[in-house]
Amino acid sequence: MQDSLEYATLQSFPPGGLAVVIGSTGGVGAAVMAQLMASSAFADVIGFSRGSSPALDLTSEATIAAAARDIAARGPPLRLVFVATGFLHDATSGPEKSWRDLDPARLAHAFALNAIGPALAMKHFLPLLAPSGKSVFAALSARVGSIGDNGLGGWHGYRASKAALNQFIHTNAIELRRRWPDAICVALHPGTVATRLSAPFAKSGLDVQTPDIAARRLLGVIDGLDADKSGGFFDHRGEAIPW
Repeated sequence: MQDSLEYATLQSFPPGGLAVVIGSTGGVGAAVMAQLMASSAFADVIGFSRGSSPALDLTSEATIAAAARDIAARGPPLRLVFVATGFLHDATSGPEKSWRDLDPARLAHAFALNAIGPALAMKHFLPLLAPSGKSVFAALSARVGSIGDNGLGGWHGYRASKAALNQFIHTNAIELRRRWPDAICVALHPGTVATRLSAPFAKSGLDVQTPDIAARRLLGVIDGLDADKSGGFFDHRGEAIPW
């Protein structure tokens, strides 16, 4: 991974397409937006969030569908959709340390934001991907969503909802391949990034990245993906993560 580059070049995409970032005002999402706009690889880069026009709220399918209609009306082929959202903790509670901490409302909220919302984004945006040439739908997952890599336990809701996201990615990639063989659908682990999501859990000795470096690495991974990697789960260095 070439961290010395100022921005990801994204030369593997056909020119003239659209790129979409869902969650464009968050730490990673805003950095991905900046990288995409600096790269000049796309004719236009569109960001969606709860404050955009049209607004997109992952807990409301109607707003997801409206955002997809907005993209469909723009004309240029859709080449990249990057879902840069996630929920780990809020002001009132952190991730669960034990099964004693399990709460149905909190679990439902985690699944709504980490799995169901991105799945509905796939429902409405995957059909808009360019029918030929490289196109990518990528969603931020997390290494802790790996069942095979879980040796510590805890963080039940975050782990389980990200594991559910990974299954949605893998399942939809199979369906996508039948329709558009050149399209790619992947889950990406960004590593530990200096954002509000990870701030309470960044420990000394971890490779804590700035959002800009994380965005550059993730887009570099996307740039290197071929269609045979669709349905995969990769970290910010491009290494496959076990399910």
